[in-house]
Amino acid sequence: MRIGTRGSQLALWQAHHIADRLRAAGHSVSIEVIRTTGDRLQEVTFAEVGTKGMFTLEIEQALAEGRIDLAVHSLKDLPTTLPEGFLLAATPPRVDPRDVLVSVHHHSLQELPAGARIGTSSLRRSAQLRALRPDLAMVEFRGNVDTRLRKLAEGQVDAILLAAAGLDRLEKTEWVRERIDPMLLCPAAGQGSLAIEVRADDAATLQALAFLDDPDTRFAITAERTALAALGGGCQVPVGVHCRRHTPESWQILAVVADPSGHPLLRAASTGTDPHGLGEAVSRELLAQGAASLLAQSTRTGATQS
Repeated sequence: MRIGTRGSQLALWQAHHIADRLRAAGHSVSIEVIRTTGDRLQEVTFAEVGTKGMFTLEIEQALAEGRIDLAVHSLKDLPTTLPEGFLLAATPPRVDPRDVLVSVHHHSLQELPAGARIGTSSLRRSAQLRALRPDLAMVEFRGNVDTRLRKLAEGQVDAILLAAAGLDRLEKTEWVRERIDPMLLCPAAGQGSLAIEVRADDAATLQALAFLDDPDTRFAITAERTALAALGGGCQVPVGVHCRRHTPESWQILAVVADPSGHPLLRAASTGTDPHGLGEAVSRELLAQGAASLLAQSTRTGATQS
């Protein structure tokens, strides 16, 4: 079984993690590194290049051509609607979906001094942070995890916001100061989850991957991606969506749409037992509050929610 992946340290960790599980199940596995548009343009802002498929297009081309049998992605990089001929074969157990504050000297969002510089390339994060702390200064920050941590260590910013999952997987949590509650900073749809993508007509690979699919993760990401799709979003809009268990029988979904300035910031929540119903419920509530105009404005900026 041939796995296609990006070449970043985190992407390779993810690919090797899946490869190890497949080998333990008796499969022979190889890994092919594929350079994507997003990898080639590390120092260009998302607003300049857009984000649709920038981390997946070349990998999907290799999959379509039969050069690989499956692709391992960070789920939040995957568009809500896959191209024709592809399926999301498995979503392994999710890890911590929260965003984290990473800083050398400051220990929480609340403790950051007025005017502190916060590095992020994500409009989703910066818009919500502006709503919480309008006195902070946002700095466009791209690059892989190591690059961002190096820039932080050099003092280019006072703190950065990153996904907990990547730092946990790479064991780079030395400067993680705060794991931020989703009620304060709502994560991206699918954050903390992996996505294994295959050709829809490859029944053998689909069957071989079935054991990797985690039902709770599949439920949560289905609800989140349903909400994102209903809002007309992909990876170019400032939408946060997070689904989690509410009781042993029911789930809760939280969703946020924000103006880039942080005001207004719209919130919605719903509980239930059907993932599609949950996603549709919060999207209807947000649209009723006026989310469509905020999303149209954000899409024109070409910004990202990552």
